[in-house]
Amino acid sequence: MIVTRLPRDPGPAGWNRLLPEPEPATPLNSKITADWLVIGAGFAGLAAAHRLVKQAKGNKIVVLDAVRVGDGPAGRNSGFMIDLPHDLTSADYGGALEADVAQTQDNRLGIAHAREMAAEYGLSTEAFVMSGKINGAATAKGETHNASFAKHLAAMGEPHEAYDAAQMREITGTDYYQSGLFTPGTAMIQPALWIRGIAEGLRKDGVLIHENSPVADLKWTGDWIATTPDGQVTAPQVILAVNGHLNSFGYAKSRLMHVFTYASMTRALSPQEIANLGGHAIWGLTPADPVGTTVRRISGIGGDRLIIRNRFTFDPNMEVNEGRVVKVGQDHDRSFMGRFPNLGDMAMEYRWGGRLCLSRNNVQVIGELEPGLFSACCQNGLGTAKGTLAGGLAADLALGRSSPALSRALSADAPKRLPPEPISRLGANLYLRWQEGRASGEL
Repeated sequence: MIVTRLPRDPGPAGWNRLLPEPEPATPLNSKITADWLVIGAGFAGLAAAHRLVKQAKGNKIVVLDAVRVGDGPAGRNSGFMIDLPHDLTSADYGGALEADVAQTQDNRLGIAHAREMAAEYGLSTEAFVMSGKINGAATAKGETHNASFAKHLAAMGEPHEAYDAAQMREITGTDYYQSGLFTPGTAMIQPALWIRGIAEGLRKDGVLIHENSPVADLKWTGDWIATTPDGQVTAPQVILAVNGHLNSFGYAKSRLMHVFTYASMTRALSPQEIANLGGHAIWGLTPADPVGTTVRRISGIGGDRLIIRNRFTFDPNMEVNEGRVVKVGQDHDRSFMGRFPNLGDMAMEYRWGGRLCLSRNNVQVIGELEPGLFSACCQNGLGTAKGTLAGGLAADLALGRSSPALSRALSADAPKRLPPEPISRLGANLYLRWQEGRASGEL
């Protein structure tokens, strides 16, 4: 199959720019053979490689990625590994009770795998820490969403704690939020630090990771042959960990929704600005309304900074231009000023966009596509937890291992078909704008 589209990510991956320059990339520049080929070095791909290291000892494992590790979508998310239901198409993240209980169990398996890797490879708490998160409500409607979600969590038997305005001000340093809903099961990560740390650990375990090596062609000739601009890998078993780019390999056509979301990161705050801001040095807040604004405050490599994430656009071609990032950045500046007026006209050092892959019925694509070709794709907006889960499950399937989580994944419905173009593009973007309008105070 000819791969129809290669990844293109707008703006610099800010998380990765905070870190020291990595060692030079080693693109694939020869013809090699392997026992296993993993395509994609994000959360799913590295989780799959780790499972193979543990369960297929002595096998040769090769990972290919189109860009540098940490520069793709894995280094562009907000860094929340969320255990609870997080349906971005829902008013308050929740869905059917039984399905949400199963989803939470699966998300926690993904987080547990991530925690295992972080411990094994000696990652710092800045890279990965179990800290919980807050759903912040800035409006009465947001408080209604949080109350509804809290009721849903109670029915699930999940712990949660309500914060009042004073507690929110103590944590965030701003009086923007009327209340909050804390849940303890989320892990917070520095995405690029985590993904690069895991990749380095896998290299020490013997995994060959070739960056800047996009797969342009994948074909079956008794074994699978993946061709890159300067090399070729032949392997009997391949795991596709490419999220929405599953479409680019010819699978799940007209069934995956490609959505971009956008983030801006401040320059490092000065000591005086830190004093003016107040609040805790590290915290993470998701919006009570799923289309609202996510905010993080970080303190570590790169200094003390704030990150704003909001706005969604539906882009079936999986590309957006830099002008879109600049325009959305103006919305970020307004959101930032509304929350942190005491910091004045704060300069944003990095702005970027990141790709999400969603399905209409909130299912993943985990399974065997063809003999020896496995998928760990469509993370539905939770690429950190669901991607890690998917990679491990796809590797388990390829290895012949079984589990209740794998059984659930294999028995899931296929992603629902999308309406034809241009109806799907117009309809999705109109719906997103309508949702953002309804959530205006949470933006």
